[in-house]
Amino acid sequence: DPGILLWLAVEQGVPLATLRDGLEHRSGLVGLAGTPDMRAVLAGAATGLEPQRLAREVYLHRLRAGIAAMVASLDGLDAIVFTGGIGERSGPIRALAANRLGFLGVAVDPALNDTCDGTQDAVISPDGAQVRAYVVPAREDIEIARQVRATLR
Repeated sequence: DPGILLWLAVEQGVPLATLRDGLEHRSGLVGLAGTPDMRAVLAGAATGLEPQRLAREVYLHRLRAGIAAMVASLDGLDAIVFTGGIGERSGPIRALAANRLGFLGVAVDPALNDTCDGTQDAVISPDGAQVRAYVVPAREDIEIARQVRATLR
C-alpha cells in the first residue's frame, strides 16, 4: 500500500530522505533476501533458505502479474521476450516464469533454455509452441550510442 509512505512521513515523522533510501536501496530482492543478486537468491532458495525462497517467489509473482496485465491489455499474446539482466542470464527464472504462464500458451524448451547464455538473440520455445519465447540481449550500449549520436547532430 503506497499510502504507508505518507503515513510514515506524516504520522511518524520519518524523513523523506529515509523513505527514499529505503525504497531505492533496501527494498525488493535486497529487502527480502539481503542481496540484489538473483544468482544468490536462486542458490539460497535451492538450499532451502526461506528469505531467498520468498524473494524468488515474490519476484516470480510480480513478473507473472505484470505479464498477465499486459496480455489482458493486448487481448492476447503472440510472443514473449526475456531481456535485461535477469531475463538474459537466468534460465531458471525464465523456466519458472514460463511454467507458471502455461495457461497463456507460454512454454520453454528446457534444452534450448539451458544452453542460452543471453549473449545473442535466441528462440527458447519448443517447436509448435502457441507462444514463441525469445531471449534478446538489451544492448543498452547501442541505444546509448544512438541517442548520443542523435544529440550531437
